[in-house]
Amino acid sequence: MSWTLPPAPIRALIRTGAEIALAELDDWLAELGEAALRGPNMAAVAVDPVLAASARRTIRSNVVQWASANVRDPGARVPADVADDPVRAVRDLVRRGLTESSLDAYRVGQAVVLRRWSTIAFSLTSDPGELRELLDFAHRSIGAFIDDTVEAVFAQVHRERANLTSGTQAERREVVTLLLDGSRLPRRRAEARLGYRLSGEHVAAIVWSDDRTSGPDDLDRAAEALAGESRPLTVVADSATRWLWLPAMPDTSRVTVAPSVRIALGTPASGLDGFRRSHWEALTTQRMLARLSASRQIATHDEIELVSLVTREPERAERFVKRTLGDLEHAPADVLDAVRAYLAEECNASRAAARLFTHRNTVVRRLARADELLPIPLADNVLRVGVALEITRWTP
Repeated sequence: MSWTLPPAPIRALIRTGAEIALAELDDWLAELGEAALRGPNMAAVAVDPVLAASARRTIRSNVVQWASANVRDPGARVPADVADDPVRAVRDLVRRGLTESSLDAYRVGQAVVLRRWSTIAFSLTSDPGELRELLDFAHRSIGAFIDDTVEAVFAQVHRERANLTSGTQAERREVVTLLLDGSRLPRRRAEARLGYRLSGEHVAAIVWSDDRTSGPDDLDRAAEALAGESRPLTVVADSATRWLWLPAMPDTSRVTVAPSVRIALGTPASGLDGFRRSHWEALTTQRMLARLSASRQIATHDEIELVSLVTREPERAERFVKRTLGDLEHAPADVLDAVRAYLAEECNASRAAARLFTHRNTVVRRLARADELLPIPLADNVLRVGVALEITRWTP
């Protein structure tokens, strides 16, 4: 495809427009990320914190590549974006079994960028001829950049797929995917291929990081710490995620992981159905931690099940917390801890004091302070206060 540079005055406007785009980068990325993850065939990516974070990094890489190229050499054809982030994103999509249809997000992003560029163009000039050239340039340049990038990504998809069709991890991933999808693969055959017994009790875990500061070694060390002396089934789901199945619930209080690594656990369950169910529970835990931006590094399904159910509509959950807790929501930590301990000990102040390693009178004073802050006294609103406090445990 031939490429003609615009005239020098238009190139100067293009450079200015690209500089504006880079200055507004955060706003562009927020809109692009939301639009792309809502797009067709992106549901599986949007709900997965690792894949969603990878998609956002790819979007950033694309925008920076196009805008920076037009600052350096305005109006020239921008080469395809095959940097580390897009390539890593493709590898992860292929490992998860997602298809090329996920690349539709590029087209969604293209429409957003064209609209953003049109706004910039109208701010740069009111001359009809210059406007026409600026808009024509954007359609040609952005279209060619996306076409070239999608073509390069397609080629990468095929290479990754070829690389992932052999080897132990590929076989494990294939067998586990079949089992999770409900395939009638004979149990003994599956066990032989996995080197893992499917008839006993299982606790599924997901170890992941959506922060590029953590590498595979951090994830593997976390998986090893979680497994302890047991021999788990471990599957490399993607470059930033490990799926595990353990024979029993681990003692998470003894597990130390890198700051950006997180662990989600299902509940113990038996047999092949338990193998599946515990994994889906771990997935639910992972997604809830991501959805609520919770700071906890390790969480179990038992801990988050209630909060997961009552926060499906985050805005309504936030209003519920504010109505229920009133000023208690922002009370000192010792007051909140006293209320939580009191409720956990079935409204018994002595047992709450023992749990907190403090004197009963101290707990009573803190409960009295809580009543002053609550819209409705605690004794008249125990259930709702308990639920609201549980929500605040998992939200920033």
